[in-house]
Amino acid sequence: MVLKDKVVLITGGSLGIGKACAEVFGKAGAKIVITGRNEEALEATKQDLEAQGIVVLAIRADVAIEDDNERMVAQTVAAFGRLDILMNNAGVSMRALFEEVDLKVIRQLMEVNFFGTVYATKYALPHIIAQKGSIIGISSIAGYRGLPERSGYSASKFAMNGFLEALRTEMLPKGVHVLVACPGYTASNIRNTALTKDGSQQGASPREEGKLMTAEAVAELILKATVKRKRDLILTREGKLAVFLNRFFPKMMDKIIYKREFVQVKKVK
Repeated sequence: MVLKDKVVLITGGSLGIGKACAEVFGKAGAKIVITGRNEEALEATKQDLEAQGIVVLAIRADVAIEDDNERMVAQTVAAFGRLDILMNNAGVSMRALFEEVDLKVIRQLMEVNFFGTVYATKYALPHIIAQKGSIIGISSIAGYRGLPERSGYSASKFAMNGFLEALRTEMLPKGVHVLVACPGYTASNIRNTALTKDGSQQGASPREEGKLMTAEAVAELILKATVKRKRDLILTREGKLAVFLNRFFPKMMDKIIYKREFVQVKKVK
C-alpha cells in the first residue's frame, strides 16, 4: 500500500488510461477522484472501482472550463482534506490535414489538452505544494515529434511538455515532483473520439488496437514512475526510438513518419 491515504485527482478518469490509473493507484492504497464530462460513464467507473474496494469520488467537470477546475479541486479537498497527486489525463486527439481543418478544432484541442492542464494545475498547486506531492501530465510522443494529420494535437502536447518543464524548474525548492508521461500508441478510446476536419468524431480507429500497449500496462508504469518521482516516462520501444531519432536525425524522421503515418495507416483504413 505504497500510496495509502494519498489523494489522487485524475481528469478524464472514466475511460482509457485515466480509468486504468484510477484502478492501479486505488489498489495501491490511494483515495481516487475521477472527473469527466460524461456523467453516465463516470458513474459506471465509480461503481466498478468501488466494487474493487477503492475509495472514489466522481465529479462531473470539463477541464476546458476554468471554473470547473476550481470546483473539482475544492470538492476534492472538502471530501478528503488534502490533495497529493494531480494527474492531467483528460485529452482529445484529431485526424485531419491542417490545410483542410476548421480552426475551431485546433482551438478545442488547445483548450482541453493544454489549458485544461494549466487550469487544473493552477488550482491544485497550493495543495500539492503543502503535501510535497506530484503533478503528472499524460502527454504523448506527439509532444516530442509533430505528427501529420495531428497538427493541433502535437501543438497541444508540445505546449503541455513545455509548461510542465517550466513548472518543474520553479518547483525545485518546494519539493514538488513533476512527471511528464508519454505513452506510445495505446489501446484506448482516444482514436475513436479523435476530431475530424469539421470537429465531428472519427468514430473508428485506423489502427489495430489489439496489437497496441494496453492502458493497464501504461498505468502500472506511471505508478512506478510516480513512486520513484521520475522526471520523464517515454513508453514503448517504438516511442523511445522515435524520440531519439528525431533529436539526432530529424530530416530522416520526416520521411519515416510520412511513410508510417500516411502510407501504412491508409492501408489499414
